[in-house]
Amino acid sequence: MVGGILLGPSALGRNFNYLHTIFPAKSLTVLDTLANLGLLFFLFLVGLGLDPKSLRRTGKRAMCIAFAGITLPFIIGIGTSIILRSTISKGVNEAAFLVFMGVALSITAFPVLARILAELKLLTTDVGRMAMSAAAVNDVAAWILLALAIALSGTGNSPLVSLWVFLFGSGFVLFCIFFFPPVFRWMSQQCSEGEPVKELYICATLSIVLAAGFVTDLIGIHALFGAFIIGVLVPKEGPFAGALVEKVEDLVSGLFLPLYFVSSGLKTNVATIKGAQSWGLLVLVIFNACFGKIVGTVSIAMFCKVPLKESLVLGFLMNTKGLPELIVLNIGKDRKVLNDQTFSIMLQQ
Repeated sequence: MVGGILLGPSALGRNFNYLHTIFPAKSLTVLDTLANLGLLFFLFLVGLGLDPKSLRRTGKRAMCIAFAGITLPFIIGIGTSIILRSTISKGVNEAAFLVFMGVALSITAFPVLARILAELKLLTTDVGRMAMSAAAVNDVAAWILLALAIALSGTGNSPLVSLWVFLFGSGFVLFCIFFFPPVFRWMSQQCSEGEPVKELYICATLSIVLAAGFVTDLIGIHALFGAFIIGVLVPKEGPFAGALVEKVEDLVSGLFLPLYFVSSGLKTNVATIKGAQSWGLLVLVIFNACFGKIVGTVSIAMFCKVPLKESLVLGFLMNTKGLPELIVLNIGKDRKVLNDQTFSIMLQQ
């Protein structure tokens, strides 16, 4: 990410001759294509890490914490968006901008949180389990809200366009829920513990991921949602899900995601943050992003009789930021909902 920012218009790329020589338009198209392909499979892996059965077993305390962890930041995000829209984001789609800002400030980076808890050996503790359950619910809610924001940001002026996107998107999700689980369950049953999973099943599943991404993009939501839905629907019992992670994870994290970070860095122009107003808005965004998450989580956790120390830990854990937030901001920029200055300010939180 830092490398992309340094190579882009924020630093070395301020010399346009250098920028167009090192990154001609054709190369940026290839870079964005590979980056988005990696992002597609990353969202598939995120969905693969979420077990619908465990979400249904989530305790009341974790559900309350998840609800507070997304509601208060979302409301604060809407308030922040009103200030930004009256200063540096004039003329953007109001409804889409409100929802994008709400999602950007309320999302918890579930994969990053899981990695942090694993490294700190907290996954098996009460706090770790509660944080993971709350973050999983938060993640699902945030992606649904993002789908709404994308539908609202459509190019059509009629509200019927957004309604069409919503109805067809819902229909596709229902189709996936009824059609694909039996297929994946059959594939999983063909895989025995201790034996390698057939490459045919791996290829078929990844082809379904690409097809689902294509359909959701065609509907007008985003290709990421199709991949995420397929990941959630793959059964987590047996060796099949583990084999998919083993085949895809290294390629995605080792090659594709770094390209996505570079691509995002190249789109970022830190030089747009200048003047007292911009720096004041930057401080406001950072404060609101942290305040909403931490205060909302800590307050509800203490209301649910979680000790103060553990409540504070939960508050800071739920404030974990990372790639999911970057995805939200990039989609907002691509949909012309966030301009360069707003994108750069939001990226700093």
